[in-house]
Amino acid sequence: MSDIMRPMSIGHLMNWALSEYKKKGSIFGIDKLVHYTSGQALPIYEEKIESPFGPAAGPNTQLAQNIIASYVAGSRFFELKTVQVMDGAELSACVAKPCITAGDECYNCEWSTELLVSQACDEYIKAWLALKVFSKKFGLGSPDGFIFNMSVGYDLEGIKSKKIDRFIESLKDASVTPQWKEYKNILKEFFPKDAEYIDNIPSMVCTSVTLSTLHGCPPQEIERIASYLIAEKHLNTFVKCNPTILGYDFARETLDKMGYDYISFDDRHFREDLQYCDAVPMFTRLKTLAESKGLEFGLKLSNTFPVDVKAGELPSEEMYMSGKSLFPLTV
Repeated sequence: MSDIMRPMSIGHLMNWALSEYKKKGSIFGIDKLVHYTSGQALPIYEEKIESPFGPAAGPNTQLAQNIIASYVAGSRFFELKTVQVMDGAELSACVAKPCITAGDECYNCEWSTELLVSQACDEYIKAWLALKVFSKKFGLGSPDGFIFNMSVGYDLEGIKSKKIDRFIESLKDASVTPQWKEYKNILKEFFPKDAEYIDNIPSMVCTSVTLSTLHGCPPQEIERIASYLIAEKHLNTFVKCNPTILGYDFARETLDKMGYDYISFDDRHFREDLQYCDAVPMFTRLKTLAESKGLEFGLKLSNTFPVDVKAGELPSEEMYMSGKSLFPLTV
């Protein structure tokens, strides 16, 4: 298997998905399509969501076909894979491969998307259009019953760069992109009877953003970025919180009680990361700021947890834990 991701055209995606569904009744390997009934969606921001479940920023929100597979399997909230200024081959060269392993608990040593930021934006627009069409054609639920949430990192300078600013603005209104009209025309070739519906698909892909920062990011920088995303970009904003905010003793004791005593970590990140005493007043200020702008502020609980590589799980010295072992540190 190649370690380089190669996006597919929207025509290829449609051909694959529709031919597979016709032959097998499945879409990208998902043979039990999840259907939501009319009126099941609940409000969030000014949008609606049929289920609060969905993939966090990661492999399942990196390529359009993975987002589609997650959707037909029942996901309705999609935190899109994080983008940053460093991208493409430059980033790929910095990530040891393989970078993901999943046994009982899960680990990774990856960062943001290895696609170019422009390619990532393209994948999300393709996926948005595909889900709008598939929801209607396959009766999976309301075309307005799912949410895309963009994710950006890792510092204010990078987020303000032309590259990331273009990404943000393109997902706020995809009609400014050259592919928006082109992709809708392609979809109308596949679904000519639904041309009017396709023409009216809303171009506002994301009304919210999740901020991802590196471990050790100063609280002042976190607040500056979140304030910028709220006040300047006018986005409903989430901030990712790391389990280190809970303190070393609590994390160590909790994992030991759950049978994860073999997971190795010291107190370095607990000392260097955002502290609880700084987080609470900062989040209160950000919530007040968001409300003053008619927006919502929230937290992602919980982001990945840095632990030591002790058994050669991945080709790095440190890796990020996720999966069910992270759950007790989230609740």
